[in-house]
Amino acid sequence: MAKMTLDALVAQLGAVFGDELQSVVLYGSAAGGEHIPKRSDHNVLVIVERLDGGHLRTLSATARAWVAAGNPPPHIFTAEEWRESSDVFPMEYADMLAQHRVLHGPSPFDNIRVSRDALRLQLEHEARGKLLALRQGVLASAGDRKVELRLLAASVSTIMVIFRAVERLRGETPSRDNVALSRSVASAAGVDPTTFERVVRHVRGEAPLAAADAPAALDAYLAGMEGVVRYLDGLGAEEEDR
Repeated sequence: MAKMTLDALVAQLGAVFGDELQSVVLYGSAAGGEHIPKRSDHNVLVIVERLDGGHLRTLSATARAWVAAGNPPPHIFTAEEWRESSDVFPMEYADMLAQHRVLHGPSPFDNIRVSRDALRLQLEHEARGKLLALRQGVLASAGDRKVELRLLAASVSTIMVIFRAVERLRGETPSRDNVALSRSVASAAGVDPTTFERVVRHVRGEAPLAAADAPAALDAYLAGMEGVVRYLDGLGAEEEDR
């Protein structure tokens, strides 16, 4: 069975929502410069006039096919929700603003602004949460090096979202190359970028890590994230002192 394509998804969204479908947007790595065929997924934002359970149930078969093709389910907002949520999801909004391609309808980003204070608060929360999730993953791995290697690879997408938000918080434009992005954030946080770079290159398929490398790489990865969290905590303390 052929995998569902973006064009097919947009067509199905149109069939379900009709004239109430306002915008469909591809965002993230697939719209930027870091999409990795067969490894990166396609993130899709959908803006509609009205949304209810009937719409979701009608769309469920399409969503299953989209997920089966290796993608996350679309993020669906009503137009009102979209306008009122930039202070709740500032990292996601900033990422969408920076890397997107409109597939249907007008751009939904006109007059959308991201607050720096909201961005810093969510960023520290997400970075701490990811660090805790990595530690839990190590505990759950029971020392299985292949599991640890999968844990590293699975973390890259979220870590790069965090790193892009760090750059924006610093007033910088994040590099679309994840190796360069890792180096810049590591330099700002005062941590060693080596392991972040190695994991990025592993996911790209440029320099695969062996399972035997996983424990040392994961230890360094955790230490690096601890340093990034300390850096963000320090930024918060500086702002409180102002």
